[in-house]
Amino acid sequence: MTFVNLFLIIALLLPINGNAHELPDLGDVSQTSITPHQERQLGLRIMRQIRADPSYMDDPEIASYLSNLGNKLIANSTEAAPYQSFEFFAVQEPSINAFALPGGFMGFNTGLIIAAQSESELAAVMSHEIAHVTQKHLARMIAAQKYDMIKHLAALALAIAASRANPQASQAVLIASQASMIQSKLDFTRNHEKEADRIGLNILLDAGFDPQGMVTFFERLQKSGRFHESGAPSYLRTHPITYERIADIQGRISEMPYRQVPDSLDFLLVRAKLRAMQGKAHDTVTQFKTRLKEKRYSNEIVERFGYIHALLRDKKHKQAYAELAHLYQLLQGGSQTSMLSDHPLGKTILVEPRTVIGGAMIEALAAKVQLAYGKIDEALLTYKNALKVYPQYRALIHGYAQALIQQKQVEAALEFISKQLQFAQNDPKLYSLQAQCYELLGDKMLEHRAQAEVYYQKNHYKAAADQLKTALKYDNGNFYQLSSVEARLKQIQTLIEEEEKEK
Repeated sequence: MTFVNLFLIIALLLPINGNAHELPDLGDVSQTSITPHQERQLGLRIMRQIRADPSYMDDPEIASYLSNLGNKLIANSTEAAPYQSFEFFAVQEPSINAFALPGGFMGFNTGLIIAAQSESELAAVMSHEIAHVTQKHLARMIAAQKYDMIKHLAALALAIAASRANPQASQAVLIASQASMIQSKLDFTRNHEKEADRIGLNILLDAGFDPQGMVTFFERLQKSGRFHESGAPSYLRTHPITYERIADIQGRISEMPYRQVPDSLDFLLVRAKLRAMQGKAHDTVTQFKTRLKEKRYSNEIVERFGYIHALLRDKKHKQAYAELAHLYQLLQGGSQTSMLSDHPLGKTILVEPRTVIGGAMIEALAAKVQLAYGKIDEALLTYKNALKVYPQYRALIHGYAQALIQQKQVEAALEFISKQLQFAQNDPKLYSLQAQCYELLGDKMLEHRAQAEVYYQKNHYKAAADQLKTALKYDNGNFYQLSSVEARLKQIQTLIEEEEKEK
């Protein structure tokens, strides 16, 4: 993550109203770094805006995969401090880029995930970003340049505001506001990038991935930039890749034994799903259909999985249902499956030793197709059976609760959601579904109580407090429920006061 890119991200996401006091106060200029708490709070404030943006992917399957991969890398890293938290998320953006934010938040463009031709390549990028965080590059850059940061943020904010009215005119302002930063910080940035390469490569190796993944991905991006200078990948602009950096990595791995690491089913299915979400729905269906007809694929199960997603997106529900049966036939032909006696469409749930979520993704897709085609009983049975095998998989949990609500089984949905919240108290989607249940039951107090938790989990403390105040206006709750709302309101008001002091 370069110094310039950090400015751009924060400038894009902070409120643009011309008031200097809205910019983050990062403390005494004599500090060489900001505290972990300050860094985390800045990250939370940025994430508040990111989550509200349409490009933020609120997809539990993509998030689960990125989190599983990231946690695997972190678990094998000796660099991460015990107190350091990480959160991985996807941005629906076709450009090839990834970025780390203050507080351990890491974003990955869908374009980068699709462009990675192996899981080791994606893991290499993630390891590089993790290294930026563990080496405190972001914290040191923010602290060292805080006053320049405010000045440049103001200039960038003006350019972004102007771009809404006149994109061409604002480009000159953007270039001017960045020019003084780029040259003065170039060497500083190169040192950080080289250190992130070195630490990231160690993380990659310790986690069992192919170190060549870092080289091949960087080389491909560099070639892309050389032959298409005007449309070079964003990753080249935000993470300057030089021949020297690539040579350093090659030198470090040249004496290592060859390591061939097969891609997990998780990685392949996630990429197939993202490919199915690209472009116009009809065109995407045609592309998948053509590849299957011409047998231009490396894994037919993965390709058909993506095809079904594309059909579902194109509202071809009957065809998607037929393809689902074909997919289950393929799965039955595999050697790594376990049987459930009452499972529809082949009575098979995929279980693969290296798979964390792959089988769950297939089951979640099956239930969606069944619901869309009107096979309600089949869908509910699929959810129930899949949750026996994958009890903590969020896409299945959310899908089953939504299906129960759609079928007017509100009491059953509420009971299921309440049980899940005992184990996943930080899941805003579950609270949102809980609020829907209470709304259908006419319980206004508990509806607003649940909605308050949705806002709280997304760090919108004032909105959460407003929901709790509204909840207290209704007298349909018992003494315990009212006391719980009052206590929660006090907690959140304290957080609001602390946030105001930090500003």
